[in-house]
Amino acid sequence: MRFGAPWSTSVKWITGLTVSFLVILVIFGISRLEDVGSGSSILFFLAAVVMPALLLVVSACWMIRGYVVTDDMLLVQRLGWQSKMDLKELVSVEADPEAMARSLRTLGVGGLFCFCGRFRNTKLGAYRAYATDPKRSVVLKFRDQTAIVSPESPDDFVDFVKERAGL
Repeated sequence: MRFGAPWSTSVKWITGLTVSFLVILVIFGISRLEDVGSGSSILFFLAAVVMPALLLVVSACWMIRGYVVTDDMLLVQRLGWQSKMDLKELVSVEADPEAMARSLRTLGVGGLFCFCGRFRNTKLGAYRAYATDPKRSVVLKFRDQTAIVSPESPDDFVDFVKERAGL
């Protein structure tokens, strides 16, 4: 069963503004290449064209496109790859629209295409986020970690995962 991963307003804004800025930077860099002296042109090209384009491409690869629940796995679909979580290790699953509230990002992406990576808050402690809309948060507690996903229909997702995991 596949569940979509709709973007929150904040992800749309952060992504839109960041992508616009990076594209403008690349266009500006390309348009100014002829004006740059030969000694500094490689550094300028790297800083103004290659780095912003690379940041955009790498960030897009981490984008969350949806979630697939199989008989024994939860697959977080990315652009060209997927993250896997073993449902045999699942202890509990519940929808909680406030789960990501007051979280500190310790390592990850904070709104460019998604909220993804390692986060921490007082409610959950350390957790991994694979979310596109924090208000649709579903908390999955495994034996060795806690994860948050944000499917389009959190209650249906919880019911389906509970059925598959035998909870």
